[in-house]
Amino acid sequence: MALTDAQRRANEKWHRNNRERANYIAMRSSARSFIRNKSTVSDLKELEMIIKNRRAELGSEE
Repeated sequence: MALTDAQRRANEKWHRNNRERANYIAMRSSARSFIRNKSTVSDLKELEMIIKNRRAELGSEE
């Protein structure tokens, strides 16, 4: 379904005004897609280690 001109302009305005949030959402989506579709066992082991270290940095180790 094609966007109307008003919808397109509204989307562009939101992206301009929320650039940091838009980048966060795009990066999160890319990471999830990589993990689900392209990662190898080796990649997953490395990512698990990175996640563990990041949790410790944030103080939310479970």
